Amino acid sequence: MTAQGRPATVEAHGWGWRHSSRIAWAVRDITVRIEPGERVLLLGASGAGKSTLLHGLAGVLGGDEEGDAEGRLLIDGQPAAASRGRAGLVLQDPDSQVILARVGDDVAFGCENLGIPRDEIWRRVDAALDAVGLDVPLDRPTKALSGGQKQRLALAGALAMRPGLLLLDEPTANLDPEGVVEVRDAVQRMLEVQRTTLIVVEHRLDVWLPLIDRVIVLGDGGIIADGPPSDVLAAQGKRLAEAGVWVPGMPPRHPAAPMSAPGEALLTAHDLAVARVRSTLVADGIDVDVRAGSVLAITGPNGAGKSTLGLTLAGLLPPAAGTVTASASLAAGAGPKPIRWASRELLTRIGTVFQEPEHQLLATTVQDELAIGPRTLGLSEAEISTRSDELLQRLRLDRLAKANPYTLSGGEKRRLTVAAALITRPRVLVLDEPTFGQDARTWQELVAILAGLRDDGTALITVTHDRDVIDALHAERFELRGAA
Repeated sequence: MTAQGRPATVEAHGWGWRHSSRIAWAVRDITVRIEPGERVLLLGASGAGKSTLLHGLAGVLGGDEEGDAEGRLLIDGQPAAASRGRAGLVLQDPDSQVILARVGDDVAFGCENLGIPRDEIWRRVDAALDAVGLDVPLDRPTKALSGGQKQRLALAGALAMRPGLLLLDEPTANLDPEGVVEVRDAVQRMLEVQRTTLIVVEHRLDVWLPLIDRVIVLGDGGIIADGPPSDVLAAQGKRLAEAGVWVPGMPPRHPAAPMSAPGEALLTAHDLAVARVRSTLVADGIDVDVRAGSVLAITGPNGAGKSTLGLTLAGLLPPAAGTVTASASLAAGAGPKPIRWASRELLTRIGTVFQEPEHQLLATTVQDELAIGPRTLGLSEAEISTRSDELLQRLRLDRLAKANPYTLSGGEKRRLTVAAALITRPRVLVLDEPTFGQDARTWQELVAILAGLRDDGTALITVTHDRDVIDALHAERFELRGAA
């Protein structure tokens, strides 16, 4: 068996990491040994350091100029940073792993770096794409893929390398329910053939429990629980749920149902068609009203055009056909077509939270990120400070006010982009996968904020695969199936 295919041994001895722009350690005091072929589910509250540990094992944290490390992190007895090629990593943000312009080339990229013979590479590419259920031509432009399809693409690239250690950072977060099962099954098939050591980070753990044989939970004091799933979840379930871990059978609280019926239609789409890349039509024949004090949940399979529809309703993409019209009260003199509004006009009318948080981060600190919109509107610094402080506290980001947004965890970035949209108090809010990366506690708090906005008359549009958030917000479902 080649070095790449042999299951890896993982060790951490008092390991920790702190980014140079942050005072607090992202993760610290990690001491653990993972045997070859073990299948580990890594749990913990949002910001506990799960992604940081995976990045450390993959050797992509950077050198001394990017942060401080302590202790040792080893793969097969060698420093993890010097063992690249032994670990395959699938990141939270699939866009950050798309390297080449065509699907086949992108999947082949890792294998090429490992020096695998060309004929073998393309056999692996075909097998990996089939395993993850990404049924597209090899020459399909990667920019034409949806977020969920890019997530499958990233997993295919990792599987094709046949690593000794497979690291999955919330690999199903942007997938439809069928896609979640397909990806889990693809990983299972690979493990049956290769016995690869697996570490997977997920907040929702039900789908992975049949595959894994060990649960490790990170907390403020390093590892706070470690053992077989039944032992950890049964013996410490209540304590873990209080810390934010999603524990089966212990769901978070839902807010109360809306007290009043929806109000006027603030946005109306008629015979709308939407396109992701110029002439690439992804959905058509859309008729929908977005009403004040209501929640519209856009659902459907990956690639159906959900995110594209959200961006079109938000006035950020032009309709491919048909119309999106704002009511007179929403337009407030700006004209009936949101696509023609200036960015300043959008701020108080339609706010948007993108599927990938990094696509809308602009400032060098969390606090300054929140101030961008209000300063554009000309609000006073006192008012900006009041609004910022309230949102930072409610979304558990106050301790990170001076941190660089790019150093936050995926869940923290998501809450920051939600806060940045909320701070200008728009009448319509479009959120693409708003609960992505959230632990049970922050999920509950974020949903409560959205319910409060709904009850105050804000119109919410959410693109989501999270059935719980649809139920919790008493949302009206609008299911897309793609273009006719």
